[in-house]
Amino acid sequence: MISQFFVLSQRGDNIVFRDYRGEVPKGSAEIFFRKVKFWKEDGEGDAPPVFNADGVNYFHVKVAGLLFVATTRVNVSPSLVLELLQRIARVIKDYLGILNEDSLRKNFVLVYELLDEVIDFGYMQTTSTEVLKSYVFNEPIVVDAARLPTLGPASIFMQGTKRMPGTAVTKSVVANEPGGRKREEIFVDIIEKISVTFSSSGYILTSEIDGTIQMKSYLTGNPEIRLALNEELSIGRSGRSIYDYNSSTGSGAVILDDCNFHESVHLDSFDSDRTLTLVPPDGEFPVMNYRMTQEFKPPFRVNALIEEAGALRAEVILKVHAEFPSSITANTIQVQMPLPPYTTRVSFELEPGAVGNTTDFKEANKRLEWGLKKILGGSEHTLRAKLTFSQEFHGNITREAGPVSMTFTIPMYNASRLQVKYLQISKKTKAYNPYRWVRYVTQSNSYVARL
Repeated sequence: MISQFFVLSQRGDNIVFRDYRGEVPKGSAEIFFRKVKFWKEDGEGDAPPVFNADGVNYFHVKVAGLLFVATTRVNVSPSLVLELLQRIARVIKDYLGILNEDSLRKNFVLVYELLDEVIDFGYMQTTSTEVLKSYVFNEPIVVDAARLPTLGPASIFMQGTKRMPGTAVTKSVVANEPGGRKREEIFVDIIEKISVTFSSSGYILTSEIDGTIQMKSYLTGNPEIRLALNEELSIGRSGRSIYDYNSSTGSGAVILDDCNFHESVHLDSFDSDRTLTLVPPDGEFPVMNYRMTQEFKPPFRVNALIEEAGALRAEVILKVHAEFPSSITANTIQVQMPLPPYTTRVSFELEPGAVGNTTDFKEANKRLEWGLKKILGGSEHTLRAKLTFSQEFHGNITREAGPVSMTFTIPMYNASRLQVKYLQISKKTKAYNPYRWVRYVTQSNSYVARL
């Protein structure tokens, strides 16, 4: 049960506000934004997704640069409220096509209508786009996607030699295109989040993949779809390594620890030929979630070394090696490393010819940051940092620093080697041939190297 729901811009402007129960003061949005803003300015990093201030529980998620917030005075499950906020954001995006400040302001009547159907007196009713179509009748005002900032390589859909920008999915599932026609197409994303912990000597201590197959359908009439996965897919651990490490895209055995499916998926032939049959509902939804802890080849090897270089000095050497094929490029890479608390100054030295690198020393929380715009497969990058201390260190300096953490996005790559072999759509007529777009994206979840 929630008391209020509101959406704030990055400047703290109140775009959407709905008070369901009248239990929380009206100025809660301003209190929340001040708390979140000063949390970061005080050097404590980003505000946690859940916190309490003056007896009010605040829950928030950040989606597309907007803050989706819920408040309540009662003790509710944080996971439930955070999931509700994510689903509200997804429903709004399904209806508006583009989720940003401009689209929310132009469609505020539709957004409030959606909120009144999704939540009643603070209690969740439904977050299904399919169900909401029966109750919501306002048409969205479409915002021109051409005015949006260009998206990076992670948002390129590919099918053979065809390429389609990620803006292809920035359209409403309920609105028709100009001329009253609807382009027949379906989008499938295989998104994997990787968690890896390396020891100080470079060995893998823990590794896990959390994956999901997301689908968004723009097919009229909701035809039946058959989606085929790897034939050599097995569920349940077998305790043996089955990866030859040659490629992330070749076929081969894939062993998942466990998985679950959307309620619309029929598993009649899944055991025999690994085919999923479903009638896709409107909007974006997860066809399948899966988890894998079997041995796999990590996309990056990270090596970190810190050693003394005098009485009040030390040197840090960071090396990042890309283990994926040279035809693949990772982007938005960020490497961070906490430094000893008595560090006062850091000077950086990049390798010759380095392009698109940024380096910074966050003095407030004593953290080294190294950003790389992109990394080609098979390449290696090195950063040297010379540290100056305000006092002599005693004991082991490696205990005062680290661990190194890394964030990244790798389009058209998946470490588990789970693949969509084909996407078959039941034909209404012989000429019916909708567009099918499939992409793979790998992101870091917790990628850590110990010193």
